Amino acid sequence: MRTMHTMYQSGTDTDDRNWEAVSRVVFPVSDQDLVLPLYAIEWTRPHLTDDVFNPRLDMEKMPFDSMNSKAVRHLLNESIEDHASTAANDVFTVDSRHAMTVLAGRNVSLCTFFNAFPASYWKRWTGISAVRFSAKVRGIGEIALYKSSGRGLFSALDTINVDTTHDEAMLDADGFASIETVLPMNGLIDGGYFWFDAKAGNDAALNIEDAQWSVPCGEKTAVPSDTGSTSTASTTLSIAITTFNRAKYCLRQLRTIAHEPALVERLDTIYCTDQGTDLVRDQPGFEQVANELGSRLTYLRQTNMGGSAGFSRGMYETLKAGTSSYTLLLDDDAISEPEAILRALQFADYTKRPTIVGGGMLHLDNRTVLYTQGERFVPASVWMKPSQGLDYNHDFARFPLRDSPERHRRIDSDFNGWWMCLIPTAIMKEIGLSMPFFIKFDDTEYALRAAEHGYHTVCLPGVAVWHQAWHDKDPSRTWEEYFFQRNRWICGLLHCPKPSRRFAFEMLYGDVNVGIKLVYSALRLRHMGLRDILRGPQYILDSMPGKMAQVQQARKGFADTTLITDVDEVPAPAREFAMPFTPTTSKAIKKSGLKAIARALVSRGDGTKDAQPDVAIPSDQAIWRSFVGVNSALVTSPDGNTVAWCRRDSALFRQQVREGLRISQTLLKNWERLSQEYRESDICSIDAWGKVFKEQTITD
Repeated sequence: MRTMHTMYQSGTDTDDRNWEAVSRVVFPVSDQDLVLPLYAIEWTRPHLTDDVFNPRLDMEKMPFDSMNSKAVRHLLNESIEDHASTAANDVFTVDSRHAMTVLAGRNVSLCTFFNAFPASYWKRWTGISAVRFSAKVRGIGEIALYKSSGRGLFSALDTINVDTTHDEAMLDADGFASIETVLPMNGLIDGGYFWFDAKAGNDAALNIEDAQWSVPCGEKTAVPSDTGSTSTASTTLSIAITTFNRAKYCLRQLRTIAHEPALVERLDTIYCTDQGTDLVRDQPGFEQVANELGSRLTYLRQTNMGGSAGFSRGMYETLKAGTSSYTLLLDDDAISEPEAILRALQFADYTKRPTIVGGGMLHLDNRTVLYTQGERFVPASVWMKPSQGLDYNHDFARFPLRDSPERHRRIDSDFNGWWMCLIPTAIMKEIGLSMPFFIKFDDTEYALRAAEHGYHTVCLPGVAVWHQAWHDKDPSRTWEEYFFQRNRWICGLLHCPKPSRRFAFEMLYGDVNVGIKLVYSALRLRHMGLRDILRGPQYILDSMPGKMAQVQQARKGFADTTLITDVDEVPAPAREFAMPFTPTTSKAIKKSGLKAIARALVSRGDGTKDAQPDVAIPSDQAIWRSFVGVNSALVTSPDGNTVAWCRRDSALFRQQVREGLRISQTLLKNWERLSQEYRESDICSIDAWGKVFKEQTITD
């Protein structure tokens, strides 16, 4: 079989053996109606706004106050995206995991989250000199190769005309011809992707199989023999999954991995650390999956010590075994795209130096929405924000990658969530394992620690898992608030040796925020967290196995923690909740917020003896404004399963705010000493964790 069309750079090696496929074009074989826009879309006319061409427009304020209704309607009509309305199955069909058919007369774009090649990331973090696109095609049509810039502007690289109805000598036994083209890595410093669009002839379909992006093997930086890998050709990875009573989800994750041959080939071991009572091994189907994985599955049981201990166990076991180049941390309840795991692994093989490679988080309940593609740590507030000012929760179904120019700029990160994160063993050997945080801030802290040792974190496009979105959670109304508060400020101590003036404000703001919402249990947990920080790093490690029980005990006795499953058990609210708020300016919102704080601090309101709630507040409106002037309220939990009759206790609120100020002043006064103490401790060392695992492992 000969190649139908080839364009080579001068001097480029054309031997297939010298190229490695690092990003295979894939398609979903299930849930297509939910996820297909992440893989392939109907081609439409590109729609780019004026500011892409003229960045000066970003400086100009929109004169809304001088616009009449006609001008507003024109503005709204201009903003409507010209996206395809044709059903996907009338444009193309997914034939298999690696094959699609473009129907006669139709046009498809692969400039999508999972199938555009993130060329600028390979340009920035690796030393590769070129990328090869190759595919097998059958039928009539054309394949057009494109490149974007960091501004989101497109340029054509090559067009390959396809007609396999003639010259059978070019075809394989199934009637397919091979096409390929090599693309130089030019113009990609600020950002940019490679992708292809496919157009079928007017009277014939176009079949595409095994499309992939490859890089020169000789430019790989990872050497298996340096890591002790048993493979003579490739690096390998172990996967660390930790689970607590999510047995069905965890089994699904194991089954997904087991059924992906290309991934299994690069897999040493899955370390499945079960910290629950509803055990994964007791699930129907576990034995079959275990048999399929064989020696590639190591099932461990230990006391529930949270995600940081579960992931650290997988990291620890990987280092102890000494055969893997990487450990992939993977959430038990996430849905994986297996190709994404391979992409993270192979990208790490080519980076200039060991690099943490993470992926984005797609919403499990809205599958085309990307929560984030990169976040920054803000030292002044010890908090995070999306990189480059991009919004959270981008919907690729409404705003495809090809029509989102801001998404074509390379997005650099300070850390990546541990819903999916690949960590080289070389980094673990040097900086240790996770901090013993139980949950929260372990991923942020680890990446910041790695950065202080010169190791970057890259959140690679085309790499992601589907995970439960945060809008169904409110840590301030659960035991998680303790770990949020404690771990946030330990992270600050570790990576901000001198305190910022804003730290005191952040601590006070957090107290006031939960207090105004009548969540007094959260005040107790927040202060408990600060007191525990003052006890020093060794206490944090030593207390971890039993801390969860202590936190849950500390929450008892508060109205906001007394959960009611049947609303008929309490009197009906005096009035129905209504949104009395009208849109206003940011300045006015801040002013009203300050008034609400002042009012709460001087209030004599008391709802502790109310015989009837003032109002029932739905979970999505449980923000400070909804509680102004309310003495007691039925508040729905974020999961919608229970309500709590929250009652105002003004005296308790003032007492707790004063206590919070006292503790935070003590912490800030001793900040520099504590910072040095935490930074010099070895509570995240391999040896320290080894002692914990020896004591907390469950054998039966």
